Amino acid sequence: MVALAALGRRIRTRRGLLILVPALVAALIGALVVPLAVTGQCRLFGSGCGIPRIRFVSPPTRLTALQAALRGGYVALGDSYSSGEGTWDLTADRGYAGGGSEDCHRSRGAYFSAVAQGFRFALGGNLWACSGARIDDILYGGRHGEPAQVDRLRPETSLVTLTIGGNDLGFSQIVTRCVVRLPWSSACRDQDPGIRARMTALPARLATVFDQIGRRAPKARIVVLGYPRPFPVRPGHSVDNIGVADQAYLNGVVRDLDDVIAAAARRADGGLAAAGRPGTVEFTDGYAAFDGHELGTAQPYLNSLKVDFGALAVEPRSFHPNELGYRAFAQLIDRQIQAGPARPVYQYRR
Repeated sequence: MVALAALGRRIRTRRGLLILVPALVAALIGALVVPLAVTGQCRLFGSGCGIPRIRFVSPPTRLTALQAALRGGYVALGDSYSSGEGTWDLTADRGYAGGGSEDCHRSRGAYFSAVAQGFRFALGGNLWACSGARIDDILYGGRHGEPAQVDRLRPETSLVTLTIGGNDLGFSQIVTRCVVRLPWSSACRDQDPGIRARMTALPARLATVFDQIGRRAPKARIVVLGYPRPFPVRPGHSVDNIGVADQAYLNGVVRDLDDVIAAAARRADGGLAAAGRPGTVEFTDGYAAFDGHELGTAQPYLNSLKVDFGALAVEPRSFHPNELGYRAFAQLIDRQIQAGPARPVYQYRR
């Protein structure tokens, strides 16, 4: 009986060992397989274990506003306030900025030159603004046989600057009527009903401009520059036959125009932000950019009235920024490029 009991104990022990061995083997295999799977070496005893490789991917990094502006190319569009009309010289600027520049009066003195030289744009920059340009010239066909300005844009364009709206309002003609009049005439302010009608039509047309620029350059930061106040806040004397009251009136017209452009830019940018799209539309208020240097001051940043007596015509550079004025514009745009919009820019680097 004792021998049988001892044999029974040995059998139970062996059975326990037989039960224990597979469990130990399974635990050992599990300990080996897990680290191998994590490291990507998913093979055990010469056969594939079938466990997928684990990869750790860093989250995308949001670009700063400055990085978004510099990642591609810079293009300046718009009218004479962007082309450099006020500093254009046929001899000095001949052939500058590509074909058609002699008719569009693209000048080396334009704010574009300072902005393009002040930053390192990955794909360089181009000036396609044209003196006299209206919204139709931006959208449908440029002046002097050039293509529409929006057709100059590319998907890799990262910054667009422009001034637009002044010619659609007819500002050159408005100022001319304020100059060419009898001293006691109310001809300057008599234009107001027509001015208001044209201003009412601007928001929808500006919305189309911002939309079409965004379609062709979907990642671009669009910086829209407002027009400067032409006369001092409190005019003290007549300037180029424009009396004090008319100067104040013209200041008000420019303020209202800038407000219309700013509102259109805000609406366009709000739509982009709500959709999480990568582009922006940013308004830079240039109204007080020449503060203390308006027409009639000791050192104006605008050209005064200039008349070609041979042709009996007002020279186009009249009432346009001079070299100092374009420098002030460039400083405004520089600050906007670095500061960015008052919201995140939805562009990322992985």
